[in-house]
Amino acid sequence: MTATDAPGLTSTGPVQGGAPIAPRLRADVEESTTDTLSATTRAGSHDAVRSDASPSVGPWWRRAAAGSLVLLRALVDLITPFGAVVLTLGVLAWTAGAALRWTEGAVVALTVTGAVAVALAFVIGKLQYAITLDLSDRRVVVGERAFGQLVVTNESARPMLPASMELQVGDGTATFRIGRLRPGGSQEEIFTVPTHRRAVIPVGPVRTIRADPLGMLRRELSWSEPQELFVHPRTAVLADSFIGRMRDLEGRVTPDTSDSDISFHALREYVPGDDLRHIHWLSSARTGSIMVRQFEETRRSRIAVILSTRQDDYASPDEFELAVSVCGSLGLQAIREDGGLSVLATGGRVRGDHRTRLLDDLTRAEMRPARQTMAAFAVQWSRALADVSVVAVVGGSGLSATDLRSLSARLPADARLFAVLASADDAVSDSSVTWGRVGDMDVLTIKTLDDLAGALGRMRD
Repeated sequence: MTATDAPGLTSTGPVQGGAPIAPRLRADVEESTTDTLSATTRAGSHDAVRSDASPSVGPWWRRAAAGSLVLLRALVDLITPFGAVVLTLGVLAWTAGAALRWTEGAVVALTVTGAVAVALAFVIGKLQYAITLDLSDRRVVVGERAFGQLVVTNESARPMLPASMELQVGDGTATFRIGRLRPGGSQEEIFTVPTHRRAVIPVGPVRTIRADPLGMLRRELSWSEPQELFVHPRTAVLADSFIGRMRDLEGRVTPDTSDSDISFHALREYVPGDDLRHIHWLSSARTGSIMVRQFEETRRSRIAVILSTRQDDYASPDEFELAVSVCGSLGLQAIREDGGLSVLATGGRVRGDHRTRLLDDLTRAEMRPARQTMAAFAVQWSRALADVSVVAVVGGSGLSATDLRSLSARLPADARLFAVLASADDAVSDSSVTWGRVGDMDVLTIKTLDDLAGALGRMRD
């Protein structure tokens, strides 16, 4: 018994009666089931013929007609295009044989009738399967393989005929051949899902396919709901304080002065309205004038990462993938340092309160046609950016200097600004990293994710 997979989907083969054929692969799957997704559905609710309405009260002939209509509708749903052609041929043969007393037509009609009767024996019947779909891990990184397990168990008191199971994986379909199962018997299939690119891949539903050998009738039943497999972007591990932020409990000292804070700056003469608690009595006695303390304003270190999803800002999809990885790397480092983080994308806001939610939202990010300028987006985000101390802009090689200049003009004036641009064009520079400056913003251009940590270190220095 074999399993025919969709393009890119790999099956390790069946396990009949609980005997493993791939011990090491199965062990790897069992060890990683701490975050297992299980979708088990019993087949007791699936009958050969299902009716959505209970029999209505009325004359017996009306109830019989309603039941016949339901049965006819269920049978029509089983017919394949090839089966429709065969049935049409059978009806024509019966008509010709009866009306014209054509012996050959009667033979054809009897043959078609017998074939349909045999086909019904393959698809009609109550299915009592217990199907379990397990994913070893719902979240993987690009390039890693996601393992899954499909277990089919016969819960009826009689043997089940061979059937096919279809598993929808993204845009593809994997087909597993399930052999004849004795009562209580089971068959196990282990499969892998390749993860070449960042994506949210729906896995499921699992469908039972029963069909006759000629393919005239086909019966499908769904046994589970689709589940989501998150393929997270690659990220780089950055050094502590990768942007040179001050990591003190009080916050980051700014050039702004304040009449009430904790970082002492200077003394000045008292003016009506000053808080009497801030009077410096020793200096007042020495100078003969009432002197009050003046402070430097301190602020909690908060970082905002702005990710452009505008299609015009990227020369290729690879640039956008690199930009998403850069955004994820900056965000994860800010979360590791327990700093405040806001991640803003031109396609919508990204959650930055937890690493898993951050990567899940970045996995869903997609390029969109440009509808607004970066400056217009900055105006919309003015409230979210009001108290940030560092702003990082992430985009592609299509993000022009004009966009960066207009964006920096609308960002907080006392915040440190820098941009990281992803470039896949080798003709721009022989070096993999280039530096520049646009207005008050440092601009860093990289070609690979491996260059990010070193480039940020040099920019900090």
